Amino acid sequence: MTGVQYRALGRSGLMVSVLTMGTMTFGGKGGFAAVGSTDVPEARRQVDMCLDHGINLIDTADVYSEGVSEEIVGEVLNGRRDQVLVATKVRMSMGPGPNDAGLSRHHVIAGCEASLRRLGTDHIDLYQVHEWDGVTPLEETLEALDLLVSSGKVRYVGASNYTGWQLLKALGVADVNRLPRFVSEQIYYSLQARDAEYELLPAAVDQGLGVLVWSPLAGGLLSGKYRRGATPAAGARQLTDWDEPPVYDQEKLYNTVDVLVEVGEAHGVSAAQVALAWLLGRPAVTSVIVGARTTEQLTDNLAAADLVLSIEERRRLDEVSAVPLLYPYWHQAKTARDRLSPADLTLLGPYL
Repeated sequence: MTGVQYRALGRSGLMVSVLTMGTMTFGGKGGFAAVGSTDVPEARRQVDMCLDHGINLIDTADVYSEGVSEEIVGEVLNGRRDQVLVATKVRMSMGPGPNDAGLSRHHVIAGCEASLRRLGTDHIDLYQVHEWDGVTPLEETLEALDLLVSSGKVRYVGASNYTGWQLLKALGVADVNRLPRFVSEQIYYSLQARDAEYELLPAAVDQGLGVLVWSPLAGGLLSGKYRRGATPAAGARQLTDWDEPPVYDQEKLYNTVDVLVEVGEAHGVSAAQVALAWLLGRPAVTSVIVGARTTEQLTDNLAAADLVLSIEERRRLDEVSAVPLLYPYWHQAKTARDRLSPADLTLLGPYL
């Protein structure tokens, strides 16, 4: 292995590894037990592996296992916090009260303070709003984030799971009011569902945002274990009640996995590595978040940073997983092709 490379996170000066360590499997408390139940010793082994491989960003969230994931991250980073960047999130419900969720000034600041305690650190490198809050004014949320940045408790801010219009509205509000601008968006994006290509990737190109990709293997669906007519192995996540991501076209998924397996066999690697390598070559993608239940899975995922796909292999993967052009995109592909921007071409380029 040659190790990972580093890319700037959007227009910021922060350099992050092209693979990020995901920690949603840490803890296994509550509904997150369906994802994984990594304990402290195993988490330490996985963090050691990632740091040895050059990964410099670890991603978690307050809601993962009701705070246990953050606690485990804090414990395994004790004494070496300065070696790595830590990203976490706020928005989801963390208690029974009416103010224990959302992006109000109250919850954003209280959530940050609680995350700092669980992580055992004095600052969060990338603090991300985990989901849209259509009740709280964006000005209030961004002002709260401004307080955290100016106090030194947060270094950079990002968004996750926003729609295109929500993201651009937030950036506009930040610009007009001279408040912290999101430097990144964390989104679901994979060969199983390329919905992000309609608005979110063009927005990232146009606005200079970094893109962090969660669930790049579609919850394991792109691992190569799920084939047409085959039964997944016992313990597979897709046999649990965990329903992310949804599958709307099973035949298309099977066809995509068939190509992943074929390309993987040509390189002598897993289908999972091919799926990750495909993402690393997509427009605007900064880093792909990899998490694993076992060190064996993590070892395989980390090797994706070294895999180079040919133009023909990428074409095959693009074609088998292509999204249909919705309106107004099909109309723009026909009538606006003479005046398209680089952001437009991230989606429309292959159709021209």
